[in-house]
Amino acid sequence: MPEIIHQASGIIILGKRIRSIIFSTDMAIIKNTNADAVIAVYPFTPHPAIMQGISMVADIPVFAGVGGGLTHGQRSVNISLFAESLGSLGVVINAPTPIETIKAVNQVVDIPLILTVVTDRTDLKPRLAAGVDIVNISGGKNTVSIVRQVRQKYPELPIIATGGKSDETIEAVIAAGANAVTYTPPSNGELFSKKMALYRKQEIERTKNNT
Repeated sequence: MPEIIHQASGIIILGKRIRSIIFSTDMAIIKNTNADAVIAVYPFTPHPAIMQGISMVADIPVFAGVGGGLTHGQRSVNISLFAESLGSLGVVINAPTPIETIKAVNQVVDIPLILTVVTDRTDLKPRLAAGVDIVNISGGKNTVSIVRQVRQKYPELPIIATGGKSDETIEAVIAAGANAVTYTPPSNGELFSKKMALYRKQEIERTKNNT
């Protein structure tokens, strides 16, 4: 994880201070990260088998996606209970999650509810009242602006935000008010590509030395 993320103040959940959060469902990467936590969300219906697999592999706390868009209502409630039973540190609900689903999940789990916010038009007041504990701001190029607006309106609200790919963008979201930063790591393929290039270079050098 980028060292600059350590400048964030962090969010304390059950005695653990979370500053850096890796955004991945790749079990090999999750097993070999130095992040404080993993946010495991994906663009499909949440499935217990995926959640269980990640929980078994992860050496760090897991924030588990439980739907809220295509999946909501009782299924999100059931998935949230399952996530809590596996030891997840929080459940992540998507931006379109109905207020009724937020309330229902809040009634059955004790771990924090994290709401993903993708636009500055999201009305947080009713969602916070329904049980949201933390917001996860992922607004693309508008992320810094959204973080700043939310921080001004809610000085004490724990904020997670996407930090982009560079130290400059990570520093910007922290300066805007984010307490923790999510980071998308290179893919397994990208990491392997670099390693294969190194292996090829070493093999070329070895054969040169032997001739």
